[in-house]
Amino acid sequence: MSELSPRASDADRERAVQILREHLVEGRLTLEEFSQRVEAALGAGTVGELATTAETLPAVRAPSGRRRPSRVTAGLFAHVVRRGRLRLPKRAIVLSGLSDIDLDLRDAEITSGRMSITACLLFGNVDVYVPEGIAVDVTGLTVFGHRREWGRDAVQPDAPVLRVRVAALFGTVDVWRVPTELRGSYGEIIRSVRAAQRELPG
Repeated sequence: MSELSPRASDADRERAVQILREHLVEGRLTLEEFSQRVEAALGAGTVGELATTAETLPAVRAPSGRRRPSRVTAGLFAHVVRRGRLRLPKRAIVLSGLSDIDLDLRDAEITSGRMSITACLLFGNVDVYVPEGIAVDVTGLTVFGHRREWGRDAVQPDAPVLRVRVAALFGTVDVWRVPTELRGSYGEIIRSVRAAQRELPG
């Protein structure tokens, strides 16, 4: 079947990526699913192979059935973990006071192609996990702490943009770009990304 399929052009691949991005913003794909399918689309040699990147789509859900976006994540003297198929709004806030917060966005649904997270820390630590291929911009002010990005900065075409704004006093913010095949505990993920990739300037 694939031998009879016509060769895919660059324009065909670009259209496929744009369609996948629309499904991502509509909530039909998670960030990690989007990253995996875009990688397959960019590597497709034929139109038939390209069509497989849109398999199971659209899987439309009624808007009333969607969970509401999670706008605020906060911790005080706590360890907070947010993960799974949570809905990420266009603007979100993370508050950490003497707390460790793991914000895992790999299976998140998004509501916009451009998102921002404002992280305010006082003696706190925030780790943000995103799949490789997502554009991340980390800026802000850190006093007696650090903000860093880890992993491969290989942004895919039409990838959503995540902006992380940091205001920290004795606080740390680390953004981890996680390969899609990498699984395990957060400690294992951190060790693997550190071992495989050099630290990027913060």
